[in-house]
Amino acid sequence: RLMPELPKFDDEDLKSYGDEEEESALSPPAALMSVLATQELLLENILECIPVGEFAVIQPLSDEFCLVLGYLLTWKLTLAFFKAASSQLRVLYSQYLRRTKSLNKLLYHLFRLMPENPVISGPTSEVPNKDTKTFFTEEIHLDVK
Repeated sequence: RLMPELPKFDDEDLKSYGDEEEESALSPPAALMSVLATQELLLENILECIPVGEFAVIQPLSDEFCLVLGYLLTWKLTLAFFKAASSQLRVLYSQYLRRTKSLNKLLYHLFRLMPENPVISGPTSEVPNKDTKTFFTEEIHLDVK
């Protein structure tokens, strides 16, 4: 709920960033970027031996699962922040992400975490069904208990 409200504070200082000759960059919230940087290092350690194109098998409720989930949720917050920002601020934020290579690292991690066959597990029938449900065709509801 808080992330969409944060870009309003940077809007006030926006005028001072456009006057410089070199390409300007503005960091999204420092606390969020600090957590993201730490999580990037942890994920690089977990996924270092897996090349892009191969996929990592992360066991549910393991330490690795919690780290990956935290990393993806941090990106979800970052994207919510971006969505709420004005187009001028998005340019500045994206320059920051480009300089820190955070977006490159996200894509690198996603292509190693994405399952080879994203079929939703559940009751299966013996006859193959043309309408196989995958994570890309169905809406996922996550209920936290």
